[in-house]
Amino acid sequence: MVSKIQDKVEEYAGAAQEAYGDVTDQGDHYARGAARKYASQASYAVKDAADTIKQQVSDKPYAGLAVAAAVGVAFGYLLGRK
Repeated sequence: MVSKIQDKVEEYAGAAQEAYGDVTDQGDHYARGAARKYASQASYAVKDAADTIKQQVSDKPYAGLAVAAAVGVAFGYLLGRK
């Protein structure tokens, strides 16, 4: 939970830095702010997806096992082809 809050803080800091670069017409600040903002958004999305998957698997373990087996068979088939 703390890392999600940290990602949101980084997102807002990146947006502020991006806005500062836009207002002062400094491309360096704009680019760094945009990169910081989008990186934290992606990090938040990945952590949220992982939490959702963890919750779904804990609620329905057999369905999670079936999906994991299907993914394993698909990867095995794709990697085993010559």
